[in-house]
Amino acid sequence: MAGPPRWNVPPVFPSNGSPDNAQNEAGRAGSAAVEAVIGVPALLLLVGLLVLGGRTAIAQQAVQAAAADAARSASIARTPAAARSNASHAAHSSLANQDLDCATTSVSVDTAAFGTPVGTPGQVSTTVTCALRLDDIGLPGLGGTKTITATMSSPLDTYRGR
Repeated sequence: MAGPPRWNVPPVFPSNGSPDNAQNEAGRAGSAAVEAVIGVPALLLLVGLLVLGGRTAIAQQAVQAAAADAARSASIARTPAAARSNASHAAHSSLANQDLDCATTSVSVDTAAFGTPVGTPGQVSTTVTCALRLDDIGLPGLGGTKTITATMSSPLDTYRGR
């Protein structure tokens, strides 16, 4: 019997490869919404952690720069009192110029080298401490402040009168 040729053609299934596509599509209804409910908070938490890390790194650099400015200003002063005043003003100005909003800021200056005789090497050290506000980031459970401290030194002119 020579009939029409029979072709070995596989059956054609819907796009997902399943013969019962209509039944599977009904079972997956709403899965995108569930994935979004799970994924979006995790993504927001990740973004919040990145913001926290960035803000902390920028604040650390700003406090270090303020401490360096304060040390330099203190080292060119003629008296210990002027050194403390200049250092405090320089540190606060530096933090303000860098838009760093500290809850509290403290500047301490070591002016012991001002008491050494002319010709003796000496240096002035300043420590700047900033309590960085963290409550506006919006991470759950995160609030309050993080203390950032930096200490820098600057040499006194060895042959200048003190």
